Amino acid sequence: MGTKTRIAVGAGVGLVTTLAAPVALGAIGFTSAGIAAGSVAAGLMSSAATTGVGMAAVGALQSVGAAGLSGAAMVAATSTGGLLALLTKLRK
Repeated sequence: MGTKTRIAVGAGVGLVTTLAAPVALGAIGFTSAGIAAGSVAAGLMSSAATTGVGMAAVGALQSVGAAGLSGAAMVAATSTGGLLALLTKLRK
């Protein structure tokens, strides 16, 4: 596989991941209306509140679940996918 193809595939994977992230987060309970009761997200929030660890991560996941990713975040993730594919090629 050529370098350009690797970069394109990596960027494509990054783009698909950024588009699928809000859907996946909604499925586990990070919804636009808040964290769904009895969901995996509710369990994560409970654990984070009890231990005092992970509240920032729960907040970030809730933000993405509620509003999706910004354009800048999508560009960053897609670019990172392409860069990782290029670095994989250079490493060999």
